[in-house]
Amino acid sequence: MSAPEAQLTVALVGNPNTGKSTLFNALTGLRQRVGNYPGVTVARKSGLCDCGDGTKVELVDLPGLYSLSAASPDEQVVIDALGGHLAGDRRPDAVVVVVDATNLLRNLFLASQLSELDLPVVLVLNQADVAAEQGLRIDGELLSRRLGGVPVVLTSAWKGEGIAAVRRALAEALRRRVRMPAVDWPALVAEALADIAAAVQADTGRAPTRADVERLLFDSTTSVGQRLGWAAPGRDAAVRAARDKVRRAGYNPLAAEPLIHYERLRRLLDGVVQGGGDRSAGSAAVDRVLLHRVLGPVVFAAIMLGMFASVFWLAKFPMQALAAGADWLKAVIAPSLDAMPMLQSLVTDGLIGGVGAFLSFLPQILILFLFVSILEDSGYMARAAFIMDRLFSWCGLNGKSFVPMLSGFACAIPGLLSTRTIEDPKARLATAFAVPFMSCSARFPIYALMCAAFIGPLYGPGWESVVMVGMHCVGLLFAVPTAFVLTRLVLKVKPQPFVLELPRYQMPKPRDVLWRMWQNAAEFVSKAGTVIFAITIVVWALSYFPRDVSVAERIKAANPAAAEEVVKAKVQAAYVEQSYMGRFGKAVQPLFDPCGFDWKITVGVLASFPAREVIVSTLGVTYSVGEGAKADSAHLQQAMRDAKWSEGPRAGTPIFSLAAVLALMVFFALCSQCGPTVATLAQETGGWKWAAISFVYMTALAWIVAAVVYQVVIRLA
Repeated sequence: MSAPEAQLTVALVGNPNTGKSTLFNALTGLRQRVGNYPGVTVARKSGLCDCGDGTKVELVDLPGLYSLSAASPDEQVVIDALGGHLAGDRRPDAVVVVVDATNLLRNLFLASQLSELDLPVVLVLNQADVAAEQGLRIDGELLSRRLGGVPVVLTSAWKGEGIAAVRRALAEALRRRVRMPAVDWPALVAEALADIAAAVQADTGRAPTRADVERLLFDSTTSVGQRLGWAAPGRDAAVRAARDKVRRAGYNPLAAEPLIHYERLRRLLDGVVQGGGDRSAGSAAVDRVLLHRVLGPVVFAAIMLGMFASVFWLAKFPMQALAAGADWLKAVIAPSLDAMPMLQSLVTDGLIGGVGAFLSFLPQILILFLFVSILEDSGYMARAAFIMDRLFSWCGLNGKSFVPMLSGFACAIPGLLSTRTIEDPKARLATAFAVPFMSCSARFPIYALMCAAFIGPLYGPGWESVVMVGMHCVGLLFAVPTAFVLTRLVLKVKPQPFVLELPRYQMPKPRDVLWRMWQNAAEFVSKAGTVIFAITIVVWALSYFPRDVSVAERIKAANPAAAEEVVKAKVQAAYVEQSYMGRFGKAVQPLFDPCGFDWKITVGVLASFPAREVIVSTLGVTYSVGEGAKADSAHLQQAMRDAKWSEGPRAGTPIFSLAAVLALMVFFALCSQCGPTVATLAQETGGWKWAAISFVYMTALAWIVAAVVYQVVIRLA
């Protein structure tokens, strides 16, 4: 639901890791909407905030940034949103600036820049509890007076302290329209800004805003001139002349802005902040272990192994409950459709058997998102980026590329979008090319199915976790060499230093963790659900038609003493084999024979190219055995364990040997089977060229590696 046209809009801005999202959650509760900015694939999270005096505003949580000098595409979106330059998205009515109370000088630089936007401002000094623990005493009233009456609120968003005061301050700012006082520029710098403003108006006929003029003067690269329609020859000459005046004032034009702002901020903060001691002794002690060159990767691997082991153990019971529910639903519905065999098959074998097989893995996906949210909110995931920076440095990337790749373990699409934080376009392209290799949550169901059906029963539950972690590492093992080839040989990316502010360690807030887990899982199911439903219907139709009823009579005649359920299973297997799906799978199967895939697996692989998670529902359809079939994963696992080769040199041997199981998982770990990911990659790279190269490369690589794995393991077994 979109906000009403007349509803006020308030932007929430701040540096990364200041607790901005936690404050946003506290102010909006669960009344949030997630989408993209109009025409721009950058996440737009908004929610309804009640100011407490009857005023309700739409609060928009903007991506974190350090300054108004955009260094990456997502920062440019923030700047455009604050200026009202995004099509279909109007300028905010006020701004809430969230700063880290333990480091006011650095964090207030962004707030000081925002004074040029001429918008009402509320200044939130978050993590005030941590500042107090460090012995810092902050006089918020004094700072407010020095800022011309701008509301200043000390909060601890994580503890829920000061939230009501933020609501009151926001209502006051909207009512009084209090702005941040403008910067008092040195005389020659002020003249330079005035010269640019006059030149813009003379050449374009439009008076630029103060913020636009500053970007033209102080930024080394900017799109402001193009947006204003200021032609390059006149623009470049005017900017050069203005920067000469800045040099005469004793400043480097590209460094003048922060120097002048920080001089102002030091005067503003004189007497506002007092006290303080050792700010980071506890964190430093922990980081000496977690960021250690040897111990750090060992701890990271142990955490990942423990996480996946817990996923298997904790998900067991809700999965059984879902299986029982699917069984009950099927038993209730099937008898009422006895008079309509085709509809009965569609509902029970197609919908319940296919979709139900996929949904049975939802508990594992939920628990996975739960652990990821805990690790993120605790502050550990940022440390993992530094650990991985050492791995990436040799291939031309740095730890900043790990953040998109880490996102890719949940879903490749937000991972691709987060590459916008990378300044170098070539490094951004190389990272975007590598992100789809990460084992996203859509791959998780096939890993879980294979591990639960074969690895666990054969080798014990401990090996399930080992294989699961291994499958998540397969993509990374191929992504890094791929990035090396791209950065060193194709794109020739220059080495980039990695700088990332480490958040403080803290206990994750249960409500925020659970809400994020639910949001991620709901987005995954809603996104995959439509595709799975549609493909399940197609797969069912291909496996149902054509249906020669004489087959049933022949099988009954050939098995007069067999139990009814056995006969039904044989009939169902014969129907599927003679169907269009069976014929198609058998025609294409020779291509996948080196990988150890039979025609049923082949059909599942081909049906999964629009969305890889469809493999489970496809197998649920192809391995369904009639009215007595269970829709739960346990039944599917047993049907797969019982499957045998019916012809050729492997006749009578299990189809799902260890070699075939590992080959199938490796194929899914490397193959590009996600239409939305391919489309997003095309959008982020500016065309279909790199998206097509990625799809062909990953698919060919998946086939080659799966074939090698199968041939090697089958010979060693």
